[in-house]
Amino acid sequence: MGDLLDPQAVAEARTWRRDLHRHPELGFAEHRTAAFLAERLTAWGYEVATGIAGTGVVASLTRGESGRSIGIRADIDALPITEETGADWASATPGVMHACGHDGHTSMALAAAKALAGAAFDGTVRFIFQPAEENDGGGREMVKAGLFDRFPVDTVYALHNWPGLKPGQIVARDDAMMAAFAVFEITVTGRGAHGAMPHEGADCLLAASHIVAALQSIAARNVSPLESAVVSVTQIHGGDAWNVLPERAVIRGTTRWFLPEVGDRIETRLTRIAQSVAEGLGCSAGVRYERRYPPTINAREPAARVRRAAEAAGLQVMPADPSMAAEDFAFLLDKVPGCYFWLGAGREGDNPGLHSARFDFNDEILETGAAFWIRLVQQELPAA
Repeated sequence: MGDLLDPQAVAEARTWRRDLHRHPELGFAEHRTAAFLAERLTAWGYEVATGIAGTGVVASLTRGESGRSIGIRADIDALPITEETGADWASATPGVMHACGHDGHTSMALAAAKALAGAAFDGTVRFIFQPAEENDGGGREMVKAGLFDRFPVDTVYALHNWPGLKPGQIVARDDAMMAAFAVFEITVTGRGAHGAMPHEGADCLLAASHIVAALQSIAARNVSPLESAVVSVTQIHGGDAWNVLPERAVIRGTTRWFLPEVGDRIETRLTRIAQSVAEGLGCSAGVRYERRYPPTINAREPAARVRRAAEAAGLQVMPADPSMAAEDFAFLLDKVPGCYFWLGAGREGDNPGLHSARFDFNDEILETGAAFWIRLVQQELPAA
């Protein structure tokens, strides 16, 4: 494999990564990124389709006659965060940065695609460059746009850099990998009053405070300790003056789960608690609850294939619990069996986590990730 990914290729991948980092684009607005990818992939002989779900790109290459196929997905969007890395290649777009490493994921896949253009394999490899992974459901939209009808694959794979693991380590679990998630907004309506005369009103802020506390009973008392559930309030808004009780307060947050019945229970209990607590304190509560992503569930055999390829590549396969974070690769796994896995990306010393304004993808793992994709393709599509 060394002749497919030489030092010059690794240096080129680093150049791509830093260029993409300097020019980040938010979900469904990745026009420069899509053009950057399409130009190169076309030059290497791939059949390239653009404009899928807006800015998605799929590049396909077929060798031999086996009819087998494999999909490799990389996410391409950035986040609405102001960068604080101080790197020479820091974002040139105010308020937008690659704080999750999608620039690295894209560059690893691109390096693998270039190498595989000159490699022997038997079947079809499809590189799926997906927009809008960060909360916008780009995976869902690509599936809705006919991704697997137009570009069928037997299995589909994706990786995510993981600062909590050391370089050279990998996690590819059977079954649950990442949680399902929803968002909620509770609008508590009371009756405004002077702050010095609270008895003349119905205090929506008091009701909101009790609702926030009561919501924690869902995970603590309504879900088995052997199951996983998260209910997190992340915003409370209400009031503008020191001496006025407002008429309205808004509570927002997120929920996470794996089992469908747990997801149903969270939604039911959250709605009942909000409405009942508000009513008990003389207010009313309206609840908007939106389920965004399903859980990311790996199929056992593709996960085993990832672990075999990792061991053959000299990577250390690590045990780990699933994460309560969410991932819209789940929409692809709902349609096609596959595996989502974590690739160690930790740094010595200061090691900012994903979504930190100080996060920068660890370029030292570009070669590891690209080489792994090459090995996986050649393992799954061996030349006749």
